[in-house]
Amino acid sequence: MTVTEQKRRAAEAALKHVTDGMTLGVGTGSTVDIFIDLLAEKVAAGKLSIRTLSSSYGTSHRLRAAGLAVDCLGSVATVSLTVDGADEVDPQLALIKGGGGAFLREKILAEAAKQLVIIVDQSKLVKQLGTKSPVPVEVLPVALASATVRINQLGGSPVLRQGEGKAGPVITDNGNFILDAKFPKISDPAELDLRLKAIPGVLETGLFPDQANIVYVGNERGVSRLARQSETRK
Repeated sequence: MTVTEQKRRAAEAALKHVTDGMTLGVGTGSTVDIFIDLLAEKVAAGKLSIRTLSSSYGTSHRLRAAGLAVDCLGSVATVSLTVDGADEVDPQLALIKGGGGAFLREKILAEAAKQLVIIVDQSKLVKQLGTKSPVPVEVLPVALASATVRINQLGGSPVLRQGEGKAGPVITDNGNFILDAKFPKISDPAELDLRLKAIPGVLETGLFPDQANIVYVGNERGVSRLARQSETRK
């Protein structure tokens, strides 16, 4: 059982939540790419008609290439469902997201959704957030130096994310920098999220402490379903 096959199992489970006529929020990442491919198959077969809101340029390009309609992210205040991936998932369904750099727009879609469904392979499960992944922090370029100092004061070790295939740092779809901050212990993700966002120039973090309603975990046995007591947010 490969990691790709595990991701596909999770994506197939999430696809069952998509209903005809809905506007669907779509996240960013390799597992979401598999979900988009499965979604496109149903649309092409005439089994589904939907519109989408995208969290990144990359996702928008993939959706349109698959023949799916993409609306402007700011045009809809509420969606029934958003499907996204994660870099880490803890036992309370708190998340670290942002390996793809789209976490600001992903959080907009998460907050707009009545239900946020997360799809991951089993390697993304951790006992405590920060075990494997740093916390991405999107900052205004003019705030880079001061935000770096403040994150250090909070106990983090921030590193400016560098681009691949270009010289210099990653530039987000919003025109900003990303600091990847490693924290030795994240005992309260919600508190850390608030403290980081209180730093002038910080726009958003990759901490999603309470947004996820359902997490599908693809594994060698099939799919595990993790859920909060309330499976919808609104």
